[in-house]
Amino acid sequence: MFTYTVSVSTGKQEFAGTLDHVHLTLIGSERCSDQTLLDKSFFQRFARGTVMPIDVHVKEKLGDIVLVKLEKKNLLDDQWYCRVISVTSPSGDRFDFPCYRWIANEKAVVLRDGMARLSHEDKTGLLNDHRRMELESRKQLFRWKEWQPGFPMSIDANSSSELPLDVQFEADKAVDFDENFDEAIKNLHLNKLKSLFQSSWTDIEDFQEIFMTIKNTVSEYVMENWEEDFMFGYQFLNGCNPVMIRKCTNLPDGFAVTQEMVKGSLDRGLTLQEELKEGNVYIADYAILEGVPANATDPNTQQYLSAPFCLLYKNSQNEIMPIAIQLSRHTPAGVNTVFLPSDGRYDWMLAKMWVKSSDFNVHQLVSHFLRTHLTSEVFAIAMYRQLAAVHPVYKLLIPHVRFTIAINTAAREKLISKDGIFDKALATGGTAIVEVIQKAMKTLTYKSMCFPEAMKARGVEDLPNYYYRDDGMMVWKAIRSFVSDVVKICYGSDEMVQKDKEIQAFVQDVCFSGLKNCEFPDSLNTLEQLVEFLTVVIFTASAQHAAVNFGQFDWFSWIPNSPSTMRKPPPDQKGQVDMEYIMESLPDRGRSSWILGIVWALSQFQDNELFLGEYPDMYFTEQLVMEAAKTFRKKLAEVTKIIKSRNENLKVPYWYLSPDRIPNSVAV
Repeated sequence: MFTYTVSVSTGKQEFAGTLDHVHLTLIGSERCSDQTLLDKSFFQRFARGTVMPIDVHVKEKLGDIVLVKLEKKNLLDDQWYCRVISVTSPSGDRFDFPCYRWIANEKAVVLRDGMARLSHEDKTGLLNDHRRMELESRKQLFRWKEWQPGFPMSIDANSSSELPLDVQFEADKAVDFDENFDEAIKNLHLNKLKSLFQSSWTDIEDFQEIFMTIKNTVSEYVMENWEEDFMFGYQFLNGCNPVMIRKCTNLPDGFAVTQEMVKGSLDRGLTLQEELKEGNVYIADYAILEGVPANATDPNTQQYLSAPFCLLYKNSQNEIMPIAIQLSRHTPAGVNTVFLPSDGRYDWMLAKMWVKSSDFNVHQLVSHFLRTHLTSEVFAIAMYRQLAAVHPVYKLLIPHVRFTIAINTAAREKLISKDGIFDKALATGGTAIVEVIQKAMKTLTYKSMCFPEAMKARGVEDLPNYYYRDDGMMVWKAIRSFVSDVVKICYGSDEMVQKDKEIQAFVQDVCFSGLKNCEFPDSLNTLEQLVEFLTVVIFTASAQHAAVNFGQFDWFSWIPNSPSTMRKPPPDQKGQVDMEYIMESLPDRGRSSWILGIVWALSQFQDNELFLGEYPDMYFTEQLVMEAAKTFRKKLAEVTKIIKSRNENLKVPYWYLSPDRIPNSVAV
């Protein structure tokens, strides 16, 4: 008689379920054990981190343990979360089998040991069959679906309850946007405003009553300085949507700005054409909103959209200042009014509000939702469909897709759905949601998601005080270095990349299914190409999402600074507006409360948040990879230290890309 000692590590939440008739089978290279019932007292609930020792007795040695089979034959309506199975043979050899899955539904779960292996490295029919059946099963669970025409593909699930169990939120993490909003309203003491849904504010100072309870360092600074041109310009660099500014070397067609109009704003004694040539002029162009119908879901409130040009100037003090704004592109009279800093206070104030309202809507749908949430979901689904759990890229990416499919499913249910929060509060609610995403897909390319390439394409490599770029480059390099280390450990050559059928299927699923017509590669031929692709996946899910998400309350809570919608049409003449018109243009009290609630909820880190480089689940067991992860964390700590030191000298600290505040994945 021979004894194999099995240690079962359980736990994920406060309770990990029960062992309601869980049976274990050891599958060795020579033979299998009989089924062993893990625990007969199956009504016992197991707390997080419980480790149970179990002896498996066999008459003959099994050989090397290659698979562990778990089956839960439900008598109770319950699941059980298994972290790791460790098996010690009679000779003292130890085999670890990472699981990190829920065991439920009377379906068998078969685990491989923790060593990462490419598909061609499996030499036995048993392991090849297991790998094939695992992926066939996953493809049935993770099916593509086009939620709206022209959108990236998403998971085929109509509600959160239909998701595969392993990608659902944990019980203590479940997201309900209505509940989160109600909690935010309560925390922000906005119940009175919510009840006054279509009531306009009286004047700008009215908004300060909100700040009696929600002040923070950045939002208070915004409230005090929002009308200043330097603050308006600064937000294109380091606000919540720092991806719109680009160098302008030629004025776009339809922009009626002239030298005579802006000469008073140019402080180097050069003409506008000379400043364009010198590289001192930048632009934010919201052409994507041209022709998009504004939200018409509320018959009691007319709402408006605009597609403005905003010309920005890097002055001799290295400040980015607005020097010309045009709100319309095609007027019936064929004349486009250009608003200037020299105009009357209310004309210039309202023109800037219109730009920031356009920016808010493009941020929510494009910079945030499309370019981080939806793209990360594509990567996640393709990973589950095409990469076996023992594949090194699966092990590398799994922490960076945590809860992404779940949060996007919740968003489709409550946020961007019919009568969802976007319909309630944004100018791009209603049919505009689909139209804007469809337009944005035309400019979503693989290269635009490579951070260094994106900086070059926008011509902002030398823009001063651009902390989003500076910090983003440091984080990109740290991620790329870590990915490169792992790839070099697991792949010996370019040829190994080329012959890896699973990684090729992964990129093809992204290219041909998830992100069609977005110029993503349909194959990878070199180690460097693989490194770049995986860096894009991880950076998008972690750093890019953090940059455009966690500053929302800081920059959007002062409503005049970033109106979510406008209730009066954009002015087409100067000298026609006053403060009353401006207040009637801004979101009413009810829509203001909706926006405050949602940006507060979206800006909160979650309990037990896992930040970049924190990998408590040990999917990799190789010492070299664990050392690479340790080096990665050291580099991230250095970046955090550099950012912290710089921020000490800034009036408004920029911390959104500090690694200690970048969650691993898109999970909120």
